[in-house]
Amino acid sequence: MFNLFQNIHIDWLGKRKAFIAFSIFIMIAGLISAIAREYTPGGTEAFNLGVDFKGGTVVTAKFRQRPGDDEIRSALNNAGITDPVIQATTNKPDEVLIKIPLLEAAGTGEQSEQAQQQQVQTGRASVKQALDTFGKEAEGEATLDTAPDAAYKIIGTDSVGAIAGSQLRNQAVTATLLGLAGILLFIAFRYDWTYAAGAVLAVFHDVLMVLSFFSVFQWEVNLTVIAAILTIVGFSVNDSIVIFDRIRENMAVNRTDSIFTITNESINQTLSRTVITAGLVILSVLSLVLFGGEVLRSFSLALLVGLTLGCYSTVAIASPIAIWWQSKLGRAEMKEAVSTGGPSEKLASASRRSVTRRPVTR
Repeated sequence: MFNLFQNIHIDWLGKRKAFIAFSIFIMIAGLISAIAREYTPGGTEAFNLGVDFKGGTVVTAKFRQRPGDDEIRSALNNAGITDPVIQATTNKPDEVLIKIPLLEAAGTGEQSEQAQQQQVQTGRASVKQALDTFGKEAEGEATLDTAPDAAYKIIGTDSVGAIAGSQLRNQAVTATLLGLAGILLFIAFRYDWTYAAGAVLAVFHDVLMVLSFFSVFQWEVNLTVIAAILTIVGFSVNDSIVIFDRIRENMAVNRTDSIFTITNESINQTLSRTVITAGLVILSVLSLVLFGGEVLRSFSLALLVGLTLGCYSTVAIASPIAIWWQSKLGRAEMKEAVSTGGPSEKLASASRRSVTRRPVTR
């Protein structure tokens, strides 16, 4: 097997305080950003929620000669529509789905059917104003086939209300929490619940770090970001399990070294696999960030940040948390008298000590 690193001996656990301090700094920055934006009069919200969560209008337009996404977005911006989402359909290349945010102040409670209809009409009129720059619309019952001088036709309009957005947000949070609970139970059953706690806390760490970046830089949060977060959860846990499995193998072979030494060796032994796997995925995601366009921008940014930090947390966060849990539960005890190394050598598992059995004379 190809190995990038040969005979490396990095003391990862010895640097755990610096790693944890770095993570805390990022999460505090995100928390300060969210609180400051939320409570500053006239400021923005904690997160830049997209149409999927805040509500808005969805317009489906069919073109005779479809313009590019950037051209449509520019026309919408010139018409006063900010942050539009342009989505193409794979089976109908001449159609485009345009999502725009609420154009009028809406209450936080339930919207009446009349208010929703007004939102749809207002959104449709604004989109029509923007699309008229490409040519005339086929009005009324006319189609592009019956109106040869028309450049496009709006074939459908719909609204995504605040209630639907709230339901989507709650379902997204529920799906993420259920996924983490399932991961916790699986690792607890397959390995040990202290390792499960380390893996799940590392996953929470990755999610919070991604949300911190989205709050600080005000990247748009939509349903594709939730899909990216769930992908990050699976990827991060997979890397952590590889290290935990190696720790378990080394503990069965080496019953004299401290848990710190075995964990450091396990991380170093799997480091090549972690870097190669994560590096290839991150390069693929980087291409999405650079060339994927505006539609995939939030999704690709969430993946780029999450996978990079997930690779980091696998090595620097998950294992130290698992070892810390073990020390708190008495699975690993401080062995000052028998330790010959520094502080990172003081933790040894009492359950792994060899026992000399003496024959009993009867």
